[in-house]
Amino acid sequence: MASAWCWSCLSRLRPTPQAVLPPSSAIPRGTSAFHSSAIQYAPPLKKKSNSMTQLKYRQGQTLRRKKKKTVEKARPPAPGERKALRKRIVLSNPNALEVEGMQEISAENIVDARLRGSVLGLPVPMLDQLRAVQAFKPKQGWSIFRRPGAVVRRDTVEMGRLFEKISGEGDAPEKGKVVKKVVTGMKGSGKTVHLLQAMSMAFLKKWVVVTVPEARELVSGDTAYVPVEGSKPTQYIQPGATSALLMRTVEANREVLSSLKVSQKHEIAGLKPTSSLEDLAKLGFQDPAVAWPVFKALWTELTATAAAPGMEKDFQPRPPMLVAVDGLAHWMQNSAYRDVDFNLIHAHDLIFVKHFLSLLRNGQAELKNGGMLLYATSTSNNPGVYALEVALPPPSTPQPRPTATLTPRVLDLFKPIEGKEPQMELQTLGGLTRDETRGYLEYFARSGLLREPINEQWVGEKWSLSGGGIIGELEKLGRHVRSAAIPTPTA
Repeated sequence: MASAWCWSCLSRLRPTPQAVLPPSSAIPRGTSAFHSSAIQYAPPLKKKSNSMTQLKYRQGQTLRRKKKKTVEKARPPAPGERKALRKRIVLSNPNALEVEGMQEISAENIVDARLRGSVLGLPVPMLDQLRAVQAFKPKQGWSIFRRPGAVVRRDTVEMGRLFEKISGEGDAPEKGKVVKKVVTGMKGSGKTVHLLQAMSMAFLKKWVVVTVPEARELVSGDTAYVPVEGSKPTQYIQPGATSALLMRTVEANREVLSSLKVSQKHEIAGLKPTSSLEDLAKLGFQDPAVAWPVFKALWTELTATAAAPGMEKDFQPRPPMLVAVDGLAHWMQNSAYRDVDFNLIHAHDLIFVKHFLSLLRNGQAELKNGGMLLYATSTSNNPGVYALEVALPPPSTPQPRPTATLTPRVLDLFKPIEGKEPQMELQTLGGLTRDETRGYLEYFARSGLLREPINEQWVGEKWSLSGGGIIGELEKLGRHVRSAAIPTPTA
């Protein structure tokens, strides 16, 4: 299509003055001369500089970065340091007040019913023995008082009388008797402290104390285990756990074991006829490979009533024994160990566990010199074995559910035995009485933890808040420091 404009019309247009147009040198290269925007409003172009041409002679071009400040990291904890800190036991608080006139537990006052409700201190020389058998627990409130002590309750006095009867002199009718008890109770009722009081009484009476402070550690799969050749069903030995038991026994009963000589013949390398029972036990924890044969030999010596022929010269009567186990329910189910077919091993197939459980049925036959068996259950770390709840003696025996699966091995363990073997007793710990609660809280006040007037109304309130005198709850209520506000002096 032809344009409406002709060449003659375009030639008639008036030319633009030269002054209005920008000079040709001001027009940047690469920019169209027919651009519609004004060139004076465009940003000025930066001059490109060739850095290589500006370098001086022998001047290098390097990458410069800011140095990061080196932060010193904390030293990682050594192997076993966290576990040692978690299980650390503190038995004294120098900031607490010293209770004046505080009595210590002794062989004479353990049967005094007039001391019910009072707190008796543990003798200082005995603390090392109690530490050796791991009688103290980390979460107990030992670190808030000047010195460790335990409250005397009705169950404590009854237990002290049993120790007196078993240790009776002469032809006492109860001498040499074996008492078997399973200690139960709700959380915080003082089951572990009850075992501690039993250990302290046994040390005062010069008994031999053998303890298993944590039954769970034997079935949790943390220790080595070896099958016994030729055993059907297959039994398993735990050399490390047996060696640790021998070490605890030697440290706690060194005075008694060092005074007793070997009276039986044993096929153990390094054992001499003139060796003491302490020397015999040391062979076990020095070499865990022979720990179980050494333990059987030591048990035979401690339960012997007469010496072997030809070894009557240095024979001395053996003292009674106290066997204490905490956390019994862990031994009533499958352990964390597995056999060659990768099947779970029941706890009763571990020889170490089987030995202590057999004492519940044959305690009188095993402990021929008398003694006491105290096996406590744990409510803070309890696996909840229903067969154990059914197997325990009355009054706590529930009727088994029709759909429940009961383990026959657990039920057979607690079946009563007719004959000379004494029956196992069930001891259920409850709360303190009101009088015992008042004496226990007065000990907190004398230690500087309570600054409130202790009267009958206040004691009744705390007794009710603690669930009827549960000692663990009373400790929580008594350890809070309450001080009256100091008035500001006015001018």
